[in-house]
Amino acid sequence: MSEADVYLKLENFQTTGSFKVRGAYYKIKNLTPEEASKGVLCASAGNHAQGVAYAASSLGVKSTVFMPEFAPPLKVIATRAYGAEVVLIGDTFDDAFNAAIEFGKKSGATFVHPFDDPYIIAGQGTIGLEIFDQLREVEDVVVPIGGGGLIAGIAIVLKQLNPRIRIIGVEADGAQSMKASMEKGELVTLNSVDTIADGIAVKSPGKLTFDVTRKLVDELVVVNDAEMARTAYLLLQRAKILVEPAGVAAMAAVLYQKASTKGRKVVPIISGGNANMSILEQILDKGVMDEGLRARIQVLIPDRAGKLKEIINILDKMKASIHDIAHERSTTSVPVGHVHVTITFNLQDTTQLSMVCKELEKRGMQYEVLR
Repeated sequence: MSEADVYLKLENFQTTGSFKVRGAYYKIKNLTPEEASKGVLCASAGNHAQGVAYAASSLGVKSTVFMPEFAPPLKVIATRAYGAEVVLIGDTFDDAFNAAIEFGKKSGATFVHPFDDPYIIAGQGTIGLEIFDQLREVEDVVVPIGGGGLIAGIAIVLKQLNPRIRIIGVEADGAQSMKASMEKGELVTLNSVDTIADGIAVKSPGKLTFDVTRKLVDELVVVNDAEMARTAYLLLQRAKILVEPAGVAAMAAVLYQKASTKGRKVVPIISGGNANMSILEQILDKGVMDEGLRARIQVLIPDRAGKLKEIINILDKMKASIHDIAHERSTTSVPVGHVHVTITFNLQDTTQLSMVCKELEKRGMQYEVLR
């Protein structure tokens, strides 16, 4: 589909569901005995929290994770299950971050940064070692960028092992902080970020990661939410691999040919699989509709007995199974004595929707296919 020879680096299969455990483990492993005795802390609402919690527990170090109060309950539960003490505080990530810094000053615990730390970068770089060990002939490695720790580590390793390997970074369209920084030649902080890929929704890259990216990364490209959603759907359907939106950014860049990877041996980093269930549900629904195997129509009918049954009989004749039905009478767009019926239904093949529409037209029904 991408016209490239694609090899997936599946970091979504890590115990914690993402690559973040690598950097966290290496950082904590290199603490002095005195530092380790005081514990570690971090501020995160996602994968970094789980990576720190798991790594600290594995090394026998106490960990405290500060999360904003809006953090998804499943991620809070998972972080606690990996052994961390979770502190829910504040309405924003910045509130949690500031609380973590204050806690560190009082307790002496070591703050584990999500990306801008030499040990974190080195830990993520082990992915580059594994790629080179398993696929010496690799030509392109495509890496999602949030704060930049992952791409910095991989670039440092692979450019030393083989400078001819291209390193391509991928940002979400609604969070292009590294691209903006590269274009300006200095760190840029975005006012806001807006993307379904929360794992790479970072307002500013790190100083260390920016410096490495500027020196060693060959190209930066951008993918949008629709491209990531479609790619996540295809990975699940075709490859049976569950990936979160941030985790598919690299594969989306290859699939939508954002860089010239045609005919080349390409390794996209599938960076994580901790998908938000509500987002996953939307991705699946949209994916099935894009395939033409689910449709949604809105029909204006007289509000009297038997009219809805006419529509249901049409769908039954086509052997289409109804997913859900909604009625709307109260909006100003609905004439008095009528009702808007919105029906979502599954189809046997992609030709059936046009057949359903023809049957509605035969009966003089006003309808709209909703996309």
